[in-house]
Amino acid sequence: MRIWSPLLRSHYAARKGRYARLLFWVAARDRDTQQTETLGLWTGDDHLDFEIAGEIRTYYGAGTLLGADPLNLTIGLEVRTQRVVFSAIAPEVELALRGYDTKLAPVEMHLAHFDPLSGVLLEEPEPRFKGVIDQLEIITPEAGGEAAATCTLISAAYRLRNTLSLKKSDAALRARAPDDGFRKDTDMTGSVDAVWGELRASAPPANDPSPSAIPSRPTAVEEPR
Repeated sequence: MRIWSPLLRSHYAARKGRYARLLFWVAARDRDTQQTETLGLWTGDDHLDFEIAGEIRTYYGAGTLLGADPLNLTIGLEVRTQRVVFSAIAPEVELALRGYDTKLAPVEMHLAHFDPLSGVLLEEPEPRFKGVIDQLEIITPEAGGEAAATCTLISAAYRLRNTLSLKKSDAALRARAPDDGFRKDTDMTGSVDAVWGELRASAPPANDPSPSAIPSRPTAVEEPR
């Protein structure tokens, strides 16, 4: 269930109409400097600064953000997907597409509510989506068409799909870091013979918790004097 703030409840209860705009914020890595850069886009008519969580952010409008699928608020651990469409010819969007590494870049989406008569922002934009960029597709139109870029987002719950490190193999680790041999003995763990003193004991069978399955350490033999 969506919970309105007292200010918004009273505003819309007066039947003054709704005037809301969508805000999109991304933090991606610059391919040239390797630094994290931020960019804000929104469906407004001009560039505007918004204060969000105590931070002043600049959002570029004038057709940079064309639209998005309906924003649905849900409770749970289900991974949500969201599609956003940008103008591929806008300078700010072109900078993000060509200069930033947007794969799995963190994104935030907010909804800004304005007074439909005065155009004054009613309160701080409310958060509606938080996640990362999953896919990015640039659409090349036919002659006379409009160039657009479609961005598919997934919610932050996607991190729950990550495999536990104890289930990862040496091959999976070396696929990311070829020189990292931290898990080179993972496959043989539990099946290597252990040597205690002069006795050689084989590894216990899998799932055998009995004390007899654990080799005992031989006691020292006292030599005659």
